Amino acid sequence: MSHLLQPSPDDPFLRPLPPIWLDNVGSTNDAARALAAEGLFAAERKRPLPRFPRHIGIVTSPTGAAIRDILRVLSRRFANLHLLIAPVLVQGAGAAKQIADAIDFFNSPAAPKVDVIVVTRGGGSLEDLWAFNEEAVVRALARSRIPTLSAVGHDIDTSLCDFAADASAPTPSAGAEILIRAKSEIAESLLAYSPNGVGRSSET
Repeated sequence: MSHLLQPSPDDPFLRPLPPIWLDNVGSTNDAARALAAEGLFAAERKRPLPRFPRHIGIVTSPTGAAIRDILRVLSRRFANLHLLIAPVLVQGAGAAKQIADAIDFFNSPAAPKVDVIVVTRGGGSLEDLWAFNEEAVVRALARSRIPTLSAVGHDIDTSLCDFAADASAPTPSAGAEILIRAKSEIAESLLAYSPNGVGRSSET
């Protein structure tokens, strides 16, 4: 059995990324076109997410709504997960460098081992989310040896971070659901059968 989760295009929690968006951004942002030309957004470089993550690295503000949403979902479903939060600015001057440095940190020998890195923040204006369009963040995601998940903004928000990461979720909560869904489905399947394999009793 594979221990990697290959996202399905029909996955309700994954965000489809319309090619036209990159065309629109590229028309006003030469850096975006240059990064795309390097292949940093190419589908063939995307890696599957781990099917059974036990150690999750989270790059986000420690006081924002995103981390609260993620913690609520994960603690409700699987409290035995180990979460390591790299606290960063998620907007404004210096935010992009902090985000990129945090991704690099999780990939460094000095960091505790994590199975997946989640880059996340809540919604906002284009200006609020601009750090996630910065070249430094895109390159940090592209060079990450650890699978990455972008969960930036809300359903209507899209950033270059979404293209550079291995998978993208429309919201922080949806990102948490992606990480634990496979584990939840397997646990539910196991509970459906009694030790003798006959099936769980329907008695109340």
